[in-house]
Amino acid sequence: MENFFATCPRGLEAALASELTALAAQHVKAVDGGVQFAGPFELCYSVNLESRLASRVLWKIARAPYRNEQDIYEITRALPWCGWFGPERSIRVNVAAIKSPLKSLDFATLRIKDAVCDVFRAATGRRPDVDTHNPDVRIHAFLTATDFTLYLDTSGDALFKRGYRTVTGDAPLRENLAAGILRLSGWQPEQALLDPMCGSGTFLTEAAMIACNIAPGANRSFGFEKFKRFDAGAWNTLRERAHARINKSIKTNIYGSDRFGDVLELARTNLVALGLEDKVSLKQANVLEMPPPAASGILVTNPPYGVRMDEQQSLAEFYPKLGDALKQKYSGWTAYILSADMRLPKLIRLTASKRTPLFNGALDCRLFEYKVVAGSMRK
Repeated sequence: MENFFATCPRGLEAALASELTALAAQHVKAVDGGVQFAGPFELCYSVNLESRLASRVLWKIARAPYRNEQDIYEITRALPWCGWFGPERSIRVNVAAIKSPLKSLDFATLRIKDAVCDVFRAATGRRPDVDTHNPDVRIHAFLTATDFTLYLDTSGDALFKRGYRTVTGDAPLRENLAAGILRLSGWQPEQALLDPMCGSGTFLTEAAMIACNIAPGANRSFGFEKFKRFDAGAWNTLRERAHARINKSIKTNIYGSDRFGDVLELARTNLVALGLEDKVSLKQANVLEMPPPAASGILVTNPPYGVRMDEQQSLAEFYPKLGDALKQKYSGWTAYILSADMRLPKLIRLTASKRTPLFNGALDCRLFEYKVVAGSMRK
């Protein structure tokens, strides 16, 4: 039994715990920023392949108390690195900390790297190269006030990098956050789904993948493939099973629109990359003028947010109009609006039935839920 930690966007921990339980993870426990879980080593293959919400899957290889950088060096030096990967693999070390007494995390990072390289040099006569941009093996350390934990990254590139996104808009929504919001909304593939300000189409593409049962990691490679204990046969079997489950013949009710045709073309390009262009109906339209595509459904969107003063002014004029459009045309729908603009609930003049704190990268956001009912909800 191995111990793992899956990171995720803050606010999605409980949803990720539920997803991991469904993937047969054991001892599942949600904590800030992710979920602890356990299982056989091969479990990390299926979590990387199937999880729509995780950002990374880290394999826990050590935990011990420490006082200083020398302790960190010695704990790291005592580990069987040569049994996990070879000296021909390049490495990168990442260190994060909460309330650590150490003065320099950069120095702690250097001591971990030195310890790993010293193990290899003593055992094989050569040491791994350091590659900070595209390493074969990522080593993660986490320091609290008293404890030092080391992980090997089984994911490689972050899991929100699905491998399909060829182009993005100005402020791209991370794919796993989009999938998490769809999960929080309770959307089911038989329901109508609309993103009326779809940008490069992240919500739409994730929804189409869910509807067609396409595993999010089906089109990419992973860090665990560089480990000595990697079982290519078991991995190929998992991928083949995932591929066999894909069902592109399913009928979908997924709709996207945007005011700008060139932006809409970005969404189309991403859908084409997955062969899902016929699963999403795209239309150039203004959200304030367009009628709903169905009598009821889920509206989910990440509207633009203002950075400059002139943008903030135009949004202050836009939000009340958006509230009016929802009120007048979308009775029977539930709207989910993700925004980093905390003025939105006041300006949209609708009563939010729920507010969920979420992070898109480092950006503090709220997911506002509005159940649009004719004749009420208006502040």
